[in-house]
Amino acid sequence: MPASRWQTHSAELFNWMDENDIELLDMLIPSLFMQFPPKLENGTSPAAENVSESETPAPPDIVPILPLRGVVVFPQTAVPLTIGQPRSIKLVDDVVAGDRLVGLVAAINPELETPGPGDLYTVGTIATVHRLLRAPDGTIRLLVQGLERIRIVEFTQTEPYLMARIERHPETVETGLEIDALARNARDQFAAIAELIPSFPRELVASIAAIEDPLQTVYAIVNFQRIELAEAQQILELDSTTEKLRKLVAFLVRETEVLQLGQKIQNEARSEIDKVQREYFLREQLKAIQKELGEKDEQAVEIEEFRRKIEAAKMPEEADKMARRELQRMERLPTAAAEYGVIRTYLDWLVSLPWSVGTEDNLDIAHARQVLEQDHYGLEDIKERILEFLAIRKLKLERRAEQTESQDRIRREREGVILCFVGPPGVGKTSLGQSIARAMGRKFIRISLGGVRDEAEIRGHRRTYIGAMPGRILQALRRVESRNPVFMLDEVDKLVSDFHGDPSSALLEVLDPEQNNEFRDNYLEVAFDLSQVMFIATANTLETIPGPLRDRMEIIGLSGYTEGEKVAIARGYLIPRQVRENGLKPAEVTFTDEALYTIIRQYTREAGVRNLERTIGTICRKIGTRIAEGKGVAYEVTPELVREFLKHPPLQGPEELSVRTSVPGVVPGLAWTPYGGDVLFIEATRMPGAKGFQITGSVGNVMQESARAALSYVRSHAAELGIEPSFYDKTDLHLHIPAGAQPKDGPSAGVTMATALVSLLTGRLVKPGVGMTGEITLRGQVLPIGGVKEKVLAAHRNGLKTVILPKRNEPDLEDVPEEIKQAMQFVFVENVDEVIAAALEPAAPKTETPLQAEPSQAADLDEGKSRKRRKKNPETP
Repeated sequence: MPASRWQTHSAELFNWMDENDIELLDMLIPSLFMQFPPKLENGTSPAAENVSESETPAPPDIVPILPLRGVVVFPQTAVPLTIGQPRSIKLVDDVVAGDRLVGLVAAINPELETPGPGDLYTVGTIATVHRLLRAPDGTIRLLVQGLERIRIVEFTQTEPYLMARIERHPETVETGLEIDALARNARDQFAAIAELIPSFPRELVASIAAIEDPLQTVYAIVNFQRIELAEAQQILELDSTTEKLRKLVAFLVRETEVLQLGQKIQNEARSEIDKVQREYFLREQLKAIQKELGEKDEQAVEIEEFRRKIEAAKMPEEADKMARRELQRMERLPTAAAEYGVIRTYLDWLVSLPWSVGTEDNLDIAHARQVLEQDHYGLEDIKERILEFLAIRKLKLERRAEQTESQDRIRREREGVILCFVGPPGVGKTSLGQSIARAMGRKFIRISLGGVRDEAEIRGHRRTYIGAMPGRILQALRRVESRNPVFMLDEVDKLVSDFHGDPSSALLEVLDPEQNNEFRDNYLEVAFDLSQVMFIATANTLETIPGPLRDRMEIIGLSGYTEGEKVAIARGYLIPRQVRENGLKPAEVTFTDEALYTIIRQYTREAGVRNLERTIGTICRKIGTRIAEGKGVAYEVTPELVREFLKHPPLQGPEELSVRTSVPGVVPGLAWTPYGGDVLFIEATRMPGAKGFQITGSVGNVMQESARAALSYVRSHAAELGIEPSFYDKTDLHLHIPAGAQPKDGPSAGVTMATALVSLLTGRLVKPGVGMTGEITLRGQVLPIGGVKEKVLAAHRNGLKTVILPKRNEPDLEDVPEEIKQAMQFVFVENVDEVIAAALEPAAPKTETPLQAEPSQAADLDEGKSRKRRKKNPETP
């Protein structure tokens, strides 16, 4: 609440006094009330009874000027002042020794230490010095009373202090009802303000209320209000008393609103405090009443409930001891304490975790096999691994009594399993986890780790933080209410490591069979056993998973599906689900095998089946629309109907290969991507020049080095390949890999680049339906590469019939489905000469041809094909 000038003046006056200056008390009352002399019965003051205004002596023409900083002295008011500057002390000494009259003028800028003539207002007050006190610190305390308003005409002296010629500047005092009403309003507003300030003297309010003179009302009220210097000076300078009153009333109204708002804020705060105190008092009374009645209060009931839950939770010794210790702390705290809520939340987490609650495994191998076959087609490796886990667990349980205790005191017996499914999108990694849980009779819980960047997301926050809670691992176990669920960590390859922390490092303890029996969350601070949990992580690629984390998991790869597998999946799973979701009956829509092959080859060329299901859903919706419109009752989906519903196919069939490879220098190569294999075309061309060579298509350093190795091999074996040995002296060569917006890297395109260069320089076309992959050396050897299964599946999807592979990759064909091996021919090579012989058409009769640029490729992939084929970072692992 703003302080009034009354508080300021009274504080200054009391600061003058000490224990030995009791005589100064007589200065207090005059300072407050000398401007309000007592009234006689006829309404005049004693001074006015003998002296009229016309008889008031005029001030001298030249008076000392005392600059004031931050304060304005008004006529007919008493104000205490403190003087400290040497020139001001000299001025006061001379004034007291003379007629005691001094001109008081406010400085325009209160921050100036020694204001000069140009720094002062021109209107001030002539005042008389009533009291003077010299303080021990060298300053002088004055009590002055303003007499009348003056105007400075000119300064006559600046040293040792300011002297100025002045003239009287009396105010204009109007009469009438308006000025009387304004004066009364000002007195009422002042009284209202005094009511809002408890320390305001009631006598002062009564004295001001008794003033009848309008001008004296203005000066008396403004003297006891905190007002800005500029506003106070403006009131002093106004000639009209009516204008002074209007200015004063406006200020008082604003001040009243501010004080009322402040009081409202104080009352609201006080009411909140009173409410809390009242609740506390009533709660204590309720406790006393319940105690007399033999009943327990709310806190005691809650404590007892937690005690029962701790007993029922069957926690390990460490967690049980921690829970009981926190419960004792909670019992001693009042419910209103902040720590009470923190402990209550902590105990709630402790007792709600599944310390001893779990599900019993269904170890029926035949049942598990049936469930896995029913839910997923193919994926034999994963199904076999799950059946192995169940079989070993069944054997261990049956033979537990016969087994001797292990003598290894360091390495404990591991019970859980930690798998990592790696494969392209849409092959069923996530849904496979649900199927495994159903086959084993366990509960299933899944969390997505994609984009997680904070270590606390895994291990939780310390309890010292506001809003702290356990990490996602324990949160998920609390939701699933089981200590041995199938726990899927989805998208583990998409964890983010930055300045927030490294969540993959926090997963090391979770996914380590040697450590996770004592997983310690930062929030709980006690060990929780995760060894019974079956963790299954999923990823699209292994490259982004840190090595230590990858080392803790058993990696199981999932490759893409063949066309036959996709048809089987569509018939067994996708079509029934889409028919059901779109409100159709099984008899209303059927798909022919030819229609499914058309969708797979020309609309959804992918490793998984997500787009296939999406496209089947589109066809089902269009059929449903026709049935709803009465345009049919049942539909058989044929290739023609597929094209009618889906319009122009974005992907071309095997004829695209013939178009792309119809000119020399274009060879199909096989690439691996995180989303399955793909076919990339390597294009080579030449133009007149001198030993220039460039490679484009957003290729990485390894791929550029493979291109240079291919060129070196071709140059060094030019004669053997039927190429003019000096061809490079007058030729510039350019290798390009289309889909240039996608980064590409890896060494497996070496044989393809070498074949493209030989095809270009000899004019031999690549044989129809041939694709290849393999790394080459400068000596022409073909080295093994990775991702054979994915590349072979990509070749089959794109209509290639012959695949050239390194000889040392022949064992990798065991992973390729039998139907693919039956449908394709595989040529295994050890050197580039064998690649050239298997890939290119026989050499035509030798003729002289002028050196010229090769014609550009006859046709290119349309944008739809490019979008379907473009994958991220094709490379060979």
